Amino acid sequence: MIRTRRPLLALCALLAALGVGYGVKAVDGGKDTHVAVSTSPTARPTGTDVRVVALSSLPTQAAETVALIGRHGPFPYSQDGVVFGNLEGALPAHQRGYYHEYTVKTPGSADRGARRLITGDEGEFYYTADHYASFVRVDTGR
Repeated sequence: MIRTRRPLLALCALLAALGVGYGVKAVDGGKDTHVAVSTSPTARPTGTDVRVVALSSLPTQAAETVALIGRHGPFPYSQDGVVFGNLEGALPAHQRGYYHEYTVKTPGSADRGARRLITGDEGEFYYTADHYASFVRVDTGR
């Protein structure tokens, strides 16, 4: 069962589902900073070095998952909404419980597949197509 974690997350998810853009900040040593964006094809993104892509450039199932998050489900898998630990350190560092993961369906897959959307408590979205090996930040604005 998915519980609403924070009203801000719910509001940001709803805005994202409606296609309304909003800013994303990361906290670095107690000060707000903008998340850096890398365009280097060889550099592995780190917590503050994640490429930004439009939601429309992702598989259509990603937009469907964003809409489900905005509606608070129902989600197709019991694991949807669980805490994502960011053990790989590929996303900006935050306390445990800040990130949550959701399945992006993979047509033809007999299981959950490798695609996920990760949400942050400040309303940010990240997408991985390779089960956490790499991420892009999702710009949901139109």
